[in-house]
Amino acid sequence: MATTSTETGVAARAAGAMETRGIEPVPAAERAGRPGQLFWVWFAANISILGLPLGATLVAVQGLTVWQAVLVAAVGSVGSFAIVGAVSIAGRRGGAPGLTLSRAVFGARGNIGPTAVSLISRLGWETVNTTTAAFALLSLATILFGTSPTAKQHPVLTVVCIVVFELCTVAVSGLGHAVLVAVQRWATWVFGALNLLVGGFLVATISWSSVAAAHPAPVGAMIAGVGVIAAGTGIGWANASADIARYQAPSVRAGSLVLSAAAGAGIPLVLLISLGSMLAAGDPSLAAAGDPVAAIRAMLPGWMAVPYLLAAFGGLLLSNHLSVYSAGLTTLTLGIRVRRVYAVVLDVVVTFVGSIYFILVADGFYTPFIAFISLLAVPITAWVGVFTCDMLRRRTYDPDALMDTGRSSGYWYRGGVRPSAVVAWAVAIVVGYLFTTAGPSDGAWFTGPLADTWFGHNGLGWVVTFVIAAGGYAALGGTRVGSAAAARR
Repeated sequence: MATTSTETGVAARAAGAMETRGIEPVPAAERAGRPGQLFWVWFAANISILGLPLGATLVAVQGLTVWQAVLVAAVGSVGSFAIVGAVSIAGRRGGAPGLTLSRAVFGARGNIGPTAVSLISRLGWETVNTTTAAFALLSLATILFGTSPTAKQHPVLTVVCIVVFELCTVAVSGLGHAVLVAVQRWATWVFGALNLLVGGFLVATISWSSVAAAHPAPVGAMIAGVGVIAAGTGIGWANASADIARYQAPSVRAGSLVLSAAAGAGIPLVLLISLGSMLAAGDPSLAAAGDPVAAIRAMLPGWMAVPYLLAAFGGLLLSNHLSVYSAGLTTLTLGIRVRRVYAVVLDVVVTFVGSIYFILVADGFYTPFIAFISLLAVPITAWVGVFTCDMLRRRTYDPDALMDTGRSSGYWYRGGVRPSAVVAWAVAIVVGYLFTTAGPSDGAWFTGPLADTWFGHNGLGWVVTFVIAAGGYAALGGTRVGSAAAARR
């Protein structure tokens, strides 16, 4: 995963300039990225404390033992990010963002649906990041100024905390790819070290007797846990993976891209999710904490509060950098005609409003968070199924056709829609939701009519979705190579 001194020098020089390119494909001559860069990008994006409540959910909600949770964390996070790495191969091939490349699969107009879902996903995750980071800053204010950590008692201070986080996000995401790659790499060392320090003290609070006394859950519960972790980690990033890989050199091996994503994200996620499961073995309340930042801080000695809160803030910021950068590109793909940097600002404004709602209006935070990732995992997985199936035959993308959304586009197909892709995607979503339960079992937001079947009970609705999407696309002729008429199916 190492980079050469030449590559480092190029990145350093590029980091001083704002990226002016929007969603248009990057010329092959300007693509010099290496997989090692992506390793650090994915590592940085996954060292946030959100992994701790995910791990706590495995023990407190799924009923797993710690050792089962560690295995589930490894399979769910590494496996789902291997899929992320596989989708990023398209970015190396076409040099464009993932949802822009998706026009070649779904058609210039048919791609609107998947793009809108992707944008909602990115905005949702950014709202989660911003909300959690605001909690961290509120706790820091409690230490420095003696204010109450309860957000609703200090609405003005809460808004200030949100603004600070959003400004730090725009400062990197707005400048673009080169700055993002450089910051993610070096900030990983700083905030990664802080996370290791905090993690060491959290380990000292683990109730090992509770860990040892737990009884193993059935295999079905582990399978369901894999679904929870996959939906909460890699699946949510799959439609953004090509956005950062579009600067990879054409000579980069596909396997290296898969490995960089699986290892880069898998290492921090397995550690954090495992730690969260260990903490929940002695204190299950962590899984349902309205303010997870404060709940974890309460487990630490007082003098560790500041390093912990800085680590929490930094990890969430690194995740948000990548998410906002991708959301800006997705906004442009949706057809909003602004410069990339303004698209970033527009997305940040939306998440600002959402964060105010979750902190100052809503009564809970992580219950809607789990329901949110469960609902969006289905249409995103359907897109992944169709898109990856298409990648089996497609090695190149027409750069002019990708940017032409009119009738003259080579990807216009039938009225701007490619029926084989859109139909397979839509059918897979409907079928997937039949097996899906979103939210806690005692008050689910949505329960599909087949949620009590073996697939539904074990959280495998997303697997069914993938199979239906990929299989349906192939059955409708989506992977055939041949005549133009075949390509229009």
